[in-house]
Amino acid sequence: MLETTIAAIRPADETAMAAARELHGRLTKPAGSLGALEELSVRLAGLAGACPPPLPEPAAVAIFAGDHGVHAQGVSPWPQEVTGQMIGNFLAGGAVVNAFARQAGASVTVVDVGVANPLPAQPAVLDPSAPRLVVASVRRGTRDLAVTAALTRDEALAAVRTGIRTADELIDAGAGILLTGDMGIGNTTPAAALIAAFTGADPLDTTGRGTGVDDPTYARKVGVVRAALARHAPDPADPLGVLAAVGGLEHAALAGLILGAAARRTPVLLDGVIAVSAALAAAAFAPDAVCAMVAGHRSPEPGATVALCHLGLDPLIDLGLRLGEGTGALLALPVVTGAVRVLHEVATFDSAGVAEK
Repeated sequence: MLETTIAAIRPADETAMAAARELHGRLTKPAGSLGALEELSVRLAGLAGACPPPLPEPAAVAIFAGDHGVHAQGVSPWPQEVTGQMIGNFLAGGAVVNAFARQAGASVTVVDVGVANPLPAQPAVLDPSAPRLVVASVRRGTRDLAVTAALTRDEALAAVRTGIRTADELIDAGAGILLTGDMGIGNTTPAAALIAAFTGADPLDTTGRGTGVDDPTYARKVGVVRAALARHAPDPADPLGVLAAVGGLEHAALAGLILGAAARRTPVLLDGVIAVSAALAAAAFAPDAVCAMVAGHRSPEPGATVALCHLGLDPLIDLGLRLGEGTGALLALPVVTGAVRVLHEVATFDSAGVAEK
């Protein structure tokens, strides 16, 4: 599955991109007046191979959830049980991601790819618009990356495949754009390790305070990331090996989701630092997968900016968001839709009878 998915990922269509640039030049607005929105619409035309590209709707959020053995190193003040408890909150519709998804008209799918504690039985849900749970657990949390590899290669591959399957299922159900979400107490530690491994940046520059840890915990967290990289020496040319050594199950699944979307020529709107660390893995598997990526927002986690610079992506919004769940991607969604709608609906100078300069 991974090999065939990678083989289906192609470069952006230069003809469609040129057509989008030419169309922008004929629309009733000064050239370049929409700034970054114009280049975003050009990129989406290149992804779709059509000008104008399809409107990116409906939107589907995929929240991948997993736990982390490195939690034992004291890298987060939150108990690991919160991961499962928050899944219950997602499914009940009470989280921030649910509020933003309702506002955007986006569906929410929660995928248990590696939660440590068994989830409580969920009541049958008859409303097709309600958040849904997919149980695809590879193992109940990763091993402690400070001590040993977080995953075996087979486990990492299974999580990547889960992400690809999720992308296929959501697109087959009609999604026109996928949004990344994540849930996992302690998951910014493997994210920092992944970003350092793929970019070569120092762990001090990729490790942030996550949910807001104090100075001693932050110093411990940086030390854990640095020691793990020294212990495992992950090779960025071997993305599956990097994910296995220092990644998380949700990171691997998100990489698969991105690859699956790219193979289907469907845009994927990235959320915060967890998503962009997974995007680095996806780009290492298939460099042209970047064509499908749109950076929703800039997380204040320092590693997020390092990763975005490495990918060559500029975030659409910068509001200091550090919640995860897919919240930043959802807030950026109207920007993406607006960029494409311009190409569909704005009149040209000729059709509107407006004089050009």
